[in-house]
Amino acid sequence: MLRTGPRNLITDVAGLRVGNASDARLKSGVTTILCDEPAVAGVQILGGAPGTRETDLLEPHNSVEAVHAVVLSGGSAFGLDAASGVQAALREHGIGLEVGGFRVPIVPAAILFDLRNGGDKDWGRYPPYRDLGYEAAQAATTDFQLGTIGAGTGALTSGLKGGLGSASTLLDNGITIGALAAVNPTGSVTVSRTRHFWAAPFEIGDEFGGLGYPSPMPDDAKRILLKYRDKHVGRQMETGGNTTIAVIATDTVLTKAAAKRLAIAAHDGFVRAIWPTHTPADGDLVFALATGASGVELAADAAIDLYAAAGATMARAISRGVFAATPADDDLFPVWSSRLG
Repeated sequence: MLRTGPRNLITDVAGLRVGNASDARLKSGVTTILCDEPAVAGVQILGGAPGTRETDLLEPHNSVEAVHAVVLSGGSAFGLDAASGVQAALREHGIGLEVGGFRVPIVPAAILFDLRNGGDKDWGRYPPYRDLGYEAAQAATTDFQLGTIGAGTGALTSGLKGGLGSASTLLDNGITIGALAAVNPTGSVTVSRTRHFWAAPFEIGDEFGGLGYPSPMPDDAKRILLKYRDKHVGRQMETGGNTTIAVIATDTVLTKAAAKRLAIAAHDGFVRAIWPTHTPADGDLVFALATGASGVELAADAAIDLYAAAGATMARAISRGVFAATPADDDLFPVWSSRLG
C-alpha cells in the first residue's frame, strides 16, 4: 500500500520549500522550489514546444552537479524572466555556486503558455515575471496552497481550468518522493466530460474526489479532446497555449544520471493522468531533484520501486492541481468542482 507524506506535498521531501506568487489581473504567476542545500538535478523534456533556461547544464555529462532552486512560470517565453528574480533573492542571502570568488545561484526554469487565458497582458515595456519570481522566492515555505495559484494561476486543460498540484509518497523503505506540477495541457485530465480522473487507479484516499473510474465507461472515452477544439464549454481557443511543467523530488542519494532517469520515469505520470500528452503543441518537461537528506543509496530493486512511485506520484499531483482549481472572473473554462455527473 502506498501512503502519502504528512502534507501530501513535494515539501515532504526533506530540504525543499515552495513559494508562489500570483497576479489575478494577469491570470498568471510563478512557483519556485528552493533547495535548503544544493540538490542533484536532472531534466527530461518530451513535449514538442518547450521553453526553458539552464537545462543543458543538467545533462549528466556536464559539469555543474547541483542546483539551488527550480522555477515554474506562466507567461510563455516572457516567464523565463522569473528565474532572474529568484536568482536575485538567493544572491541577497549569499546562496550560489562559488566561481572565481563570486556566488552564482543555479536556477533552471521552465514556462507554460497562458497568454490567451483572458488575463490582462498589457504590462508595458517589461513583463512582471522577474518581480513575481523574487516574490515567490521570498514566500517559500513547507506548506502551500494548490489549484489557482503560482504557475497554475492561469492554467487550462481541455474543458476545465488547470492549476498547481502536488503529492507525496512514502515508500516502505522510508524514502520519500514528491511531485509538483503546473497543469496546462492541450489534452484532458478526465475521462471524456465526466468528473472521473484518468489517474484514478493511483489515487490515495479521496485526494482528488475518490470517484474511481466511471462504470460503465462512456462510449466516447477514447475520443481525443483538445483544448483548442473545445466547443462544449467556455470559448473555443486557437491551437497552442499549452504545456505541463513539473518537478519530481526525492530524499534519496542519486547521481545526475539517476536523477535524469527519475525525470524520465515521472513522465509516465503524465501519460497516466492526461490524454493525450507529449504532443507537438505541449512543452512537457520534468525536473528531478535529489536532496540526499535521507543519506540512503538505493540498491537496484529498491530503485525500481522509486521510479515506479515517481510516475504514480506525478499522476496524482497533476489530478490534484485540476481538482483544487477555483473560479475567477472572466474564466474561459469552468473548474472541476462545478462539473456535474
